[in-house]
Amino acid sequence: MKRLITLLLVAAPFLATADEGMWTYDNFPSSRVAKKYGFTPTPAWLEQARLASARLAGGCSASFVSEDGLVMTNHHCAHECIEQLSTAQKDFVKDGFYAKTGADEVKCPEIEVNQLLAITDVTARIQKATAGAEGARFTAAFQAEKAALERECQTDASLRCEVVTLYHGGEYGLYRYRRFQDVRLVFAPEFAIAFFGGDPDNFMFPRYDLDVSFLRVYDGGKPAKTPNHFRWSPAGAKAGELTFVSGHPGRTDRLLTIAQLKELRDFSMPDILQRLAEERGLISGFQLLGPEQKRVSTARLFYTENSVKARRGMFDALRDPAFFGQKVKEEEALRARISKDPAKARRYLPAFDAIAKAQARYEQIRRPYTWLEALGGRPRIGGDLFWIARHLVRGGEERAKPDGERLSDYHQSALPALEQELFSAAPVNLDFEKLRLAFWLTKVRELLGADHPAVKKLLGKESPDEIAQHVVDGTQLRDVAARRKLWDGGAAAIAASADPMVALARLSDADARAIRKVYEDEVEAVEKKNQGLIAEARFAAYGRSTYPDATFTLRLSYGQVKGWREGDREIAPFTTFAGGYERATGRDPFALPPSWITARDHVELATPFDFVTTNDIIGGNSGSPVFDKDLQIVGLVFDGNILSLGGDYGFDEAVNRTVAVDSRALIEALSKIYGATRIVDELRGAPSGAPGRAAAATGAQ
Repeated sequence: MKRLITLLLVAAPFLATADEGMWTYDNFPSSRVAKKYGFTPTPAWLEQARLASARLAGGCSASFVSEDGLVMTNHHCAHECIEQLSTAQKDFVKDGFYAKTGADEVKCPEIEVNQLLAITDVTARIQKATAGAEGARFTAAFQAEKAALERECQTDASLRCEVVTLYHGGEYGLYRYRRFQDVRLVFAPEFAIAFFGGDPDNFMFPRYDLDVSFLRVYDGGKPAKTPNHFRWSPAGAKAGELTFVSGHPGRTDRLLTIAQLKELRDFSMPDILQRLAEERGLISGFQLLGPEQKRVSTARLFYTENSVKARRGMFDALRDPAFFGQKVKEEEALRARISKDPAKARRYLPAFDAIAKAQARYEQIRRPYTWLEALGGRPRIGGDLFWIARHLVRGGEERAKPDGERLSDYHQSALPALEQELFSAAPVNLDFEKLRLAFWLTKVRELLGADHPAVKKLLGKESPDEIAQHVVDGTQLRDVAARRKLWDGGAAAIAASADPMVALARLSDADARAIRKVYEDEVEAVEKKNQGLIAEARFAAYGRSTYPDATFTLRLSYGQVKGWREGDREIAPFTTFAGGYERATGRDPFALPPSWITARDHVELATPFDFVTTNDIIGGNSGSPVFDKDLQIVGLVFDGNILSLGGDYGFDEAVNRTVAVDSRALIEALSKIYGATRIVDELRGAPSGAPGRAAAATGAQ
């Protein structure tokens, strides 16, 4: 980590250097690529790459790799689908899955795939709507205009439109997607090879992982036509070769103020790490209860362990004095530049102080906001059934309001994705639900105190375990039809419901809503308004020569296949199948699945397995395609190296590396280990319905 810190951001402040940058497609620096690599991405080239890229709405990247809707992503990105389709009798996580025919492709309960069709700059409209507004007025004006823009754009259910905040409020883009909600599993290898090396090898290199899954998007019950797709490279990547990664990095904080970074370093990050460590221990203990408990909680444990390691790396970067000192110098340089012009100083310098005051206010409300509101969202700390109940309760009230007055989760444009998750037929394990709900209730009591009004409402005279037991046992929300009836019945049905999980969600809702409003009006609105001013100052000082922080929207990075030096060691950019077999011990997490052991004499051991590039990525890029200047797939992103974990706050080309599965490894494994010739033929250009070359499958079925 020390080398990462000392080399970060060595050029002029805020200017992207070397191969740095997660660039939006409408501001990609083609001239920089041409200058360094001798290739100029044209507008037509960029459009083809954009349309061939895809997003899994739940938090990963992907790509279209055939004209018949075949989608390539990581195994860990499709893991929840694979787990949801599994049973105790047929465990696709453990044994893998391969649909030998189109009829065998199975629908994933919750996955939605998005294809970015257009980006429209709507900064002027947002700024006009929010001009002169502060606090609650700013929040209301922003939400109303955001809802209006998305509603105007989203003319039918096949579209998904989102207003995206860029440069933390300096710009706003309207992103228009084609939405696919009929997504089916085509292929997934065994978990043992998709995550070979387990947590010890996570964020490490050399690696030997076949972290891949293939899905297919359907339209009207038939494979969707996707004429814009990446072709397959017959030769794969070479050392020094120019590479591109098109994906959806989730979040970076490279443009935050020092006050915001201090809040993360001193308060938020330590609490996040403690919560993740406790959750990891809880799930690990649950897995010891038996094979079924392990099966239903593997995905959750993977994501938790991954988060622990990633957040620890981010925390280490923030605590490094040299790195943090560099961030301080950057802000001081910008402020000094602003100060030279009295008019700019009056306009922009107060923004830094306003954000600092907002951080102090956030620290006052952080724990109740986090535990009553934020963790009930995507992390679903209290379990899937409580998450469903909260949305049923809120949805009943919010959908009765005009669109622009609703909480953002319930804008008309957001409902199709929400409804797909609410009415998912994915199985729910009641024991795991009890564990998760009791954990949430225990932490709420611990961190807010037994005398907090919200805690008294939630617990009454009972213990967290007692509440979790009778609420989970008594709820009818396991039944999709019961959820649908409550949703369709609206606020009246919710108010009349005697379901104990719904009742628990009702008890928590007023307090959660109240603290959310404080956060949105007194912290988020202040940050957004004043970060917008700082972005304006930065544009005036340095031009548009930099990229916005990641926002889980489509970005394009460029780099090259290249190893790195770590101390006295030179890390080569490629691994091979031979190295994977040598690394295997026969014991988890270094145990190869039986299919690989059986096929050892049939595979070409010199085949490249995984490789690294200098492309700038972050979490959310998992599943991104790695492709060459001819728009041909040469790899599949699945990780970064350990030195990239400070990438949330800066980039160092000397040591930051993207880790990808080599395209040659994918073909070798699909054809010789799994007999998945139907997929191989399709990747090479044959229609999905064409018969594959005969081969005996030794692996996943």
